[in-house]
Amino acid sequence: MSDHVVIVGAGHAAGQAAASLRQEGYEGAITMIGNEPYIPYQRPPLSKKFLAGEIGIDRVYFKPPEFYEKENVTVKLGTRVTEIDRNAKTVHTDKGETFTYSKLLLTTGSRVRELNLPGFDLEGVFYLRNVGDVEGIQSYFNKGGKCVIVGGGYIGLEVAAVAAKHGIDVTVLEMAPMVMARVVGPIVSRFYERVHKEEGVKIVTGAAVSGFEGKNGQLTKVTCADGTAHEADFVVVGVGILPNVELAVEANLKVENGIAVDECCRTSDPDIYAAGDCTNHPNPLLGERLRLESVHNALEQAKTAAAAICGKEKPYAQIPWFWSDQYDLKLQIVGLSAGYDQAVVRGNPDEGRSFAVFYLKEGRLIAVDAINRAPEFMMSKQLIAKGVSIPAEKLRDESINMKEMAAYAT
Repeated sequence: MSDHVVIVGAGHAAGQAAASLRQEGYEGAITMIGNEPYIPYQRPPLSKKFLAGEIGIDRVYFKPPEFYEKENVTVKLGTRVTEIDRNAKTVHTDKGETFTYSKLLLTTGSRVRELNLPGFDLEGVFYLRNVGDVEGIQSYFNKGGKCVIVGGGYIGLEVAAVAAKHGIDVTVLEMAPMVMARVVGPIVSRFYERVHKEEGVKIVTGAAVSGFEGKNGQLTKVTCADGTAHEADFVVVGVGILPNVELAVEANLKVENGIAVDECCRTSDPDIYAAGDCTNHPNPLLGERLRLESVHNALEQAKTAAAAICGKEKPYAQIPWFWSDQYDLKLQIVGLSAGYDQAVVRGNPDEGRSFAVFYLKEGRLIAVDAINRAPEFMMSKQLIAKGVSIPAEKLRDESINMKEMAAYAT
């Protein structure tokens, strides 16, 4: 059988894998199969500049269309893989096509967690995961009016920021006691609540949405379990995502909170690899297995998988990092703060819009949330990867340049 890498999915990881396979010297056939009508594109701008109408679709493509032609990558769009036959080493699609592979790479990504509540199918109820979703939301932006955001995580607050800048009346309903509860600590959460309120956004925490009401099939309000109701012309739901593991489950691959892979992105089948949001992978720097929902993870795993397919072992071992753009704020997070026992603040979160919070566990730096603080973010990446301890009073002292912080590390 001739060499043929089949990539299932057409997102960040798929685009990077195709590029990396060629960079690593792979000369065989590459076929990418994606169920959207678009070549791989970047998802972060969807809730930011693309949603705001500041950039067009051509600016969010991962690689320009001609890249795939030049690198001899066959791209099948609007096509869904329905089955993997591991014995025959084939994949079947909903178009009735069958592709034989020598190596298979699953970059199936994730999908939005949907709310199965009364009125969920009304006109004006949106999720934000793909280009089509954005176009639907934008059609309401032009009319002004009222928007309710269900979920105060990254996506919800990024959409709230863009909508507020468009002059829309925005209310955010968050079930947890604070916004961005899954990703930041209380200090940063309180800061974001302050900024959004300064920008005119209403934030309601501890709000359990119970349903959507409408008139003539069009949304008019969002109801909560405590009996309150919020008028809305449209709603954007952002309550998390789920890994797309169904194909892997049906193929009897090992799946445990994501498709289980090793440090080189191999699944339980040595001829099948996986990368991105859909995977659960070991992180030797943190000493635990993780399923990460981040662009950085998708890109780096894709590079690792491509190298392994080409017979080169380049184990994936990096400290996770994430970012969020809201208004004039760039939040950059490095590390995972879960389990911290001390939060050290550098700067003033109660005034202005620039500070950092360092998270320590038994004196060791494990994570940082940096708002408009690139030096703190960049230096912390290095310090966390080394597993060092730094005195809290040094981290707090803004007279000490971040580049000098390594001198205090033990």
